Amino acid sequence: MNLVFATQNKNKALEIQALMPEGITVQTLSDIGCTTDIPEDADTLQGNAELKAKYVADNYKVACFADDTGLEIEALDMRPGVYSARYAGPQRSDADNIEKILTELAGVSDRKAQFRTAICLIIDEKVYHFEGKVEGKIRKERIGTEGFGYDPVFEPEGCGLTFAEMSRDEKNKRSHRARAFEKMIAFLREQR
Repeated sequence: MNLVFATQNKNKALEIQALMPEGITVQTLSDIGCTTDIPEDADTLQGNAELKAKYVADNYKVACFADDTGLEIEALDMRPGVYSARYAGPQRSDADNIEKILTELAGVSDRKAQFRTAICLIIDEKVYHFEGKVEGKIRKERIGTEGFGYDPVFEPEGCGLTFAEMSRDEKNKRSHRARAFEKMIAFLREQR
């Protein structure tokens, strides 16, 4: 069975392929000839994941899945959330996004936060949702050079390190994205 991941990122697809049950091949949007920049204008992570998955399922008639991830900070009323990638503006700069949250949290002692990933899977016109999250806090300064996005300022609960201080394998053992994909993959194994 072919399963399209609504992404152009081949590395992301390869990571997920390594976890898939035997007999499932993960393809990217470019593998099916989709070059459209699929809109992500829902007001929830789950909504964005579903928009992307439905676009692919409806237009290409394939089994597919899509994900969306957000950082939610309690002191900022759970912002940036669905706007995490473009929180500091349309340029989608990781450095600018981090600077904006650090500025907004200046002088704030409650720095609780969570990363959350929502996945929408569509097979045979049936829609399934999966979610993973990891709780932690926002550090007062950037630490570490690994990862991407908010990784240099997010410290998972009980860890003492930011995601950016961890190897990819260490991060994947704890990450919100890994937890969400584990649920989807367990579901796919049950269906085989």
